[in-house]
Amino acid sequence: MATSSPHPSTPNSLPRIVVASLIGTTIEWYDFFLYGSAAALVFNKLFFPGSDPLVGTLLSFLTYAVGFAARPLGALVFGHYGDRLGRKRLLVVSLLMMGGATCAIGLLPTHASVGSLAPVLLTVLRLVQGFALGGEWGGAVLLVSEHGDPRRRGFWASWPQTGAPAGQLLATGVLSALTAVLSEGAFTAWGWRVPFLLSGLLVMAGLWIRLSVDESPVFKAASAQAEARRHSGGAVERTPLVAVLRDQWREVLVAMGARMAENISYYVITAFVLVYATEHTHLSKQSALNAVLIGSAVHFAVIPAWGALSDRVGRRPVYLLGAAGVGAWAFPFFALADTGSFAALVVAVTVGLVCHGAMYAPQAAFFSEMFATRVRYSGASIGAQFSSVAAGAPAPLIATALLADYGSATPIALYVIAAAAVTLVAVGCAHETRHRALHEPCEPSDPAEGRVTPSCSGGGPAPSSLTAERR
Repeated sequence: MATSSPHPSTPNSLPRIVVASLIGTTIEWYDFFLYGSAAALVFNKLFFPGSDPLVGTLLSFLTYAVGFAARPLGALVFGHYGDRLGRKRLLVVSLLMMGGATCAIGLLPTHASVGSLAPVLLTVLRLVQGFALGGEWGGAVLLVSEHGDPRRRGFWASWPQTGAPAGQLLATGVLSALTAVLSEGAFTAWGWRVPFLLSGLLVMAGLWIRLSVDESPVFKAASAQAEARRHSGGAVERTPLVAVLRDQWREVLVAMGARMAENISYYVITAFVLVYATEHTHLSKQSALNAVLIGSAVHFAVIPAWGALSDRVGRRPVYLLGAAGVGAWAFPFFALADTGSFAALVVAVTVGLVCHGAMYAPQAAFFSEMFATRVRYSGASIGAQFSSVAAGAPAPLIATALLADYGSATPIALYVIAAAAVTLVAVGCAHETRHRALHEPCEPSDPAEGRVTPSCSGGGPAPSSLTAERR
């Protein structure tokens, strides 16, 4: 069946799509990282009082990890409906869920008011946050990837990725400003609630922008093809989740492995470092927050540059460079932090985040290019979010436990190096995807089973084991 390619976005519409995705992801990551910073700074005292400081921090980070546990479920649900109903609708739902949960956290009673009910409510809202974020990432990066110029897909798709450092920058900046102007007592009593409640205003702005953009032209073309086959009596894949796990499980495993070093290093550098700097090297809370603030600003700036480089040399070389970089930086990172110098901590965090950016920037295009259109939301989301349970979720928890047991950063550095090794192997086994087209006219290869075999419209063979030919 001959199918024309979807019309690419006009020069004016693509920047609008990028801005919509960036603002939305910034808000969602702001909400998510705000919790991480609060977990390190105040939640151990407000929701888990009466414990040893490090034990209280461990319990606080345990609720932090719970949010990651919900992300795979969000990936499954949002991925399934995102592949059937479209990217845009699900992104609006994820934004509303995340913002509502974050505002509710700002209104929670503490342990002093309602006892053990307080950490239970905190955990439930954290689950909602994780569920929403599990569906957010895949939709945001696909909306840009499927609109964008294929020659610069790495650059354009990297912009939603800057939502992570932008959200971190915003969350850390608000907390840093509050700790600077409020006394310790005032911040603990009520000041910590302010940034959570601010999320409501941010969500209103993000919702207005997201509702103004168009659905992905690649998705609309694939939906039209499916509808045409349905009317002609042809087979149509009704369960994207089953299809991606049946036909593209190798790509899912590659994506999971690729996320290990990226996820673990990020949460060690930005979340655990707040505990390490304040509890172990006795830097002030303000200094630790400011170091992350500066590093996040540089991180925001370098991600598009790494994305643009991946358009020139490929996704794999840039990703491998980043994985090797975070592994090599693990010991110098803690050596600099151990000096107790603010300047040294800034260097440690900044260099670590620059290395992380080399993985995070090409990730959006890399994962998008791995999967066929009708299962792309499911495949990218599952690969990204299932690995977070083993990577980002326990990273601050494991690092804090190792510090409590050994009183040294050496085992934590080895932990980061092991994660880097896993990612190097996974990405090393992957195929380069830079020249792959995202629009694939799909024909059923097995009408009895409803399987679909993408035939790429250009840029090399189809990105999956669905096809007989592999790169």
